[in-house]
Amino acid sequence: MKTAVVILNWNTRDYLSRFVPYLLDSLEGLDAGLWVADNASTDGSADLVASEFPSVGLLRLEENYGFTGGYNRALAQIEADYYVLINSDVEVPRGWLRPLVEWMDTHAMCGACGPKLLSYDQRDTFEYAGAAGGLLDRYGFPFCRGRVFKKIEKDHGQYDSPASVMWASGACLMVRASLWRELGGLDGRFFAHMEEIDLCWRLQLRGYSVDIVPASYVYHIGGGTLPATSPQKLFYNYRNNLLLLQNNLAGTFKALHPAWPDSRCHFKAGWRLFLRMMLDGAFACVYLLTGRWAAFRAVLRAHNSFRALSRKPDISAQKAVAVRGLYPGCMLLK
Repeated sequence: MKTAVVILNWNTRDYLSRFVPYLLDSLEGLDAGLWVADNASTDGSADLVASEFPSVGLLRLEENYGFTGGYNRALAQIEADYYVLINSDVEVPRGWLRPLVEWMDTHAMCGACGPKLLSYDQRDTFEYAGAAGGLLDRYGFPFCRGRVFKKIEKDHGQYDSPASVMWASGACLMVRASLWRELGGLDGRFFAHMEEIDLCWRLQLRGYSVDIVPASYVYHIGGGTLPATSPQKLFYNYRNNLLLLQNNLAGTFKALHPAWPDSRCHFKAGWRLFLRMMLDGAFACVYLLTGRWAAFRAVLRAHNSFRALSRKPDISAQKAVAVRGLYPGCMLLK
């Protein structure tokens, strides 16, 4: 098949029951198929798919491998030209997929693309997770066109032209399958959160763009796995932000300054990473002084885990001459 649309599921039986029919309806007449990869759910999700949606490919994984491990294992078993990673809590309208496929077909240097992400509950408003495409500031804080921190815009057509961005949300992300395999998929150390930003950044460092195709749009509920206040979510966000920067900063400095030796690129990346860790320390102090003990411990655990997983990236094979979507300032000061 040309396009494989793949839901990675973990205990979202109700979402599957509600939204899989929309997906199946939207794929009629297209060279595309729908798969559900189940991360060892305990709520009967896999059995629901098998009994209610027999046309859907079902992959039963042995345990919860997280977003990264689950998708890496699932897509290794699926042959297609394009993969679409899509959350189980996304409602798609008819016609959402064709613009993404046509964009990839006609833009050979596009490595990944995504639709506009709109709120399921407020359909004239962007959704937090990805809005109209993601950007990143100098210390690794992500934000979006249409969403800066918790301020979210209504969709007035202000982002209705295709645009290259830093990253597109993993809630609905199309990736060229050949590049997915070349890059080794998602970085398994992340488990969940920010792994798609890392993938998009690595695609850019290979010379490919990440684009938003606003002719396509979907509706996302969001926040279904871990609530925003969860210490575990804080842990993943702090730890994975450091992994994200370590993976890609040295290569980005090499793209910006091709005459620099690799050693200088790694030094500059290490210094930027150190400054980000100092910012994390400031946040931890605020958590401590305000009695948010679980959040304070989450930052400490995140830094300890980062040190355990830390590794120096190889920047010798990159082809990029530029990285789009990097904001040179710090969003905390905006």
